Amino acid sequence: MMRISRAALGAACALTFGLTAYAGMPATAAPAAPSIPLTAEGAPAASLAWQDLSTGSTARLRGLAVVSREVVWAAGYDGTILRTVDGGATWASVGPTAAAALQFRDIEATSASHAVAMTVGSGEESRIYVTDDGGASWVEADRMTDPLGFYDCMAFTDRSRGVVVSDPVGGVLTLKATTDGGHTWTPVDTSAAPTPLATEYYFAGSGTCLSAGVGGRLAIGTGGADRARVFLSDDRGASWSVVDTPVAASGSAGIFSVRFLDARRGVVVGGDYLAPDSRDAIAAWTADGGRTWSLPQTAPGGYRSGASFAAVGGPKAGVAAIAVGPTGSDVSWDGGRTWAPIDAGSLDTVQCVAGRCYASGASGRVAVLQVGSR
Repeated sequence: MMRISRAALGAACALTFGLTAYAGMPATAAPAAPSIPLTAEGAPAASLAWQDLSTGSTARLRGLAVVSREVVWAAGYDGTILRTVDGGATWASVGPTAAAALQFRDIEATSASHAVAMTVGSGEESRIYVTDDGGASWVEADRMTDPLGFYDCMAFTDRSRGVVVSDPVGGVLTLKATTDGGHTWTPVDTSAAPTPLATEYYFAGSGTCLSAGVGGRLAIGTGGADRARVFLSDDRGASWSVVDTPVAASGSAGIFSVRFLDARRGVVVGGDYLAPDSRDAIAAWTADGGRTWSLPQTAPGGYRSGASFAAVGGPKAGVAAIAVGPTGSDVSWDGGRTWAPIDAGSLDTVQCVAGRCYASGASGRVAVLQVGSR
């Protein structure tokens, strides 16, 4: 089975220039791209624009956990983990020294104290670390022992129970689960689950190839084969079904992010990271819980690696879907049926809460978007 090396995805993106879904260090951050006024019907009159925050880091930050408007964790290359408790005004570098040579691609957090972070790489480079004291100390909670394993994403269905997904090992869906907030992990029996395709795997580009929802719902977006699919579970991974999507797939293309607003409505975004400007079959939406997926009428502006939903207040209260990638970011006000551009700056992952979205990406960039009201 073909597998992208742990550095290939970031290198390719550099050369070509996760309200989570379903649920002081001075420095100059990367400059923000000019905002693009939204003209789509139903969009707010004022344009949306990302505001860059100074993080004090130059690492690529592909993992993001937004606990509240004030508490945010970001994780990335060179063992980097950052934390803010004041809405991004100041950031502390709190990564575990034991992981200094590794790449964090996902982080999940429930408070300013508790976080679970995942590194990627073949075999033992894939690890999970947990902290209960805001990053002052970390414990290695799990390590992949199979040399063919490769952790891609984590998701938690509640504060205690979560799942980490690896690329398929031995031709089977490969997962581990925790019931104690990430401190211990146990392999999940998936012998009765649908069989992955021969070259099917998952993209560790944003920590959002796996999403979790209320009632123990899980969804995994795939790529790498001739079809991009979504694996679905309603019981925290005990049983699974799988459906095809119209998203294009290949060794470098497929679904990078799967996000559900509720039990029915969701979006997937992705594309080909080797052709980041292509808009051909890079996103899809569902209104029936993921049983069927449709292409949007207007696609995002290119390959997108992360997506999230943001609740919007005001007289026209509703929900915005935000998608980000190396060539820009987009918003949809109709559940993913049509998308409009926000800006052309590079970001890798996004998560929203209470009308505010945070996104992170290359060169230590973290930005905030005030979705506000309309």
